[in-house]
Amino acid sequence: MELVINNIDKKYPNGVHALHDVSLTIQKGMFGLLGPNGAGKSSLMRTLATLQDVDSGSAHLGGIDILNDKASLRKVLGYLPQEFGVYPRTSAIDLLDHLALLKGFDNKSERNQIVGELLVKVNLWEHRKNAVSSYSGGMRQRFGIAQCLIGNPKLVIVDEPTAGLDPGERNRFYNILSEIGENVIVILSTHIVQDVRELCTQMAIMDKGKVLFSGNTDEALEQIKGRVWEKKIDKHALAQYQTDYKVISNKLVGGNPLIHVFSDSDPSSGFTRAEENLEDVFFAKIHELV
Repeated sequence: MELVINNIDKKYPNGVHALHDVSLTIQKGMFGLLGPNGAGKSSLMRTLATLQDVDSGSAHLGGIDILNDKASLRKVLGYLPQEFGVYPRTSAIDLLDHLALLKGFDNKSERNQIVGELLVKVNLWEHRKNAVSSYSGGMRQRFGIAQCLIGNPKLVIVDEPTAGLDPGERNRFYNILSEIGENVIVILSTHIVQDVRELCTQMAIMDKGKVLFSGNTDEALEQIKGRVWEKKIDKHALAQYQTDYKVISNKLVGGNPLIHVFSDSDPSSGFTRAEENLEDVFFAKIHELV
């Protein structure tokens, strides 16, 4: 089964053109949707999750017409939005049971088995009787994964899932997502480049509602291979370097900026060739250099 998105366009009443002729083909496995805040990622995710209509275009998951047969899509969809609410005094096991009932699992013993297996899968069994509102950020996200796996979905959408998580929780979350992605389509929408690099073999980069790149991560890196150079400079010189060179990124290292510039040839002046990474691809695409 594959997800095929063709020429989706969406403009909000306030005039924001959130999605501009978006087309993507997504196979089973982990797919990273990368872009800055406001790129249109969440608008696309909300569309695929049947939470909003679009002005034009089409989207199909196998034989399901997502835009015109929302009920069928929802039966095979798991969705973890950026923010999700919980009943404040309800335990994880009771809340999952309630959500499974809403999903159509009427048999109590079947629900018990489903809920138990999911809580074990996301490593929350020991905390099953605690209120979800008392969970840490990472635990809440793992609960979110559990609820979106009810009913063995064919498409799982997670929107900015690791923001605010500590390294340990991020790693646990990565492991769960990777396991899920072995069997279904998982779309990971994020602005964190490391998330995509560590989890996904297929990816797309969006900005201002448009798809700037779609392919595998190796193809993305090949586009900038040998064209990124780096140099550590004084703080006061940054503005001048940004004027003289195509600076795609800078970060402080030991108190001074380490800049990456984009150039087809050696810019000299003390620059050395940088090992290309997805962050460089991201910034090069956003700045329309490749």
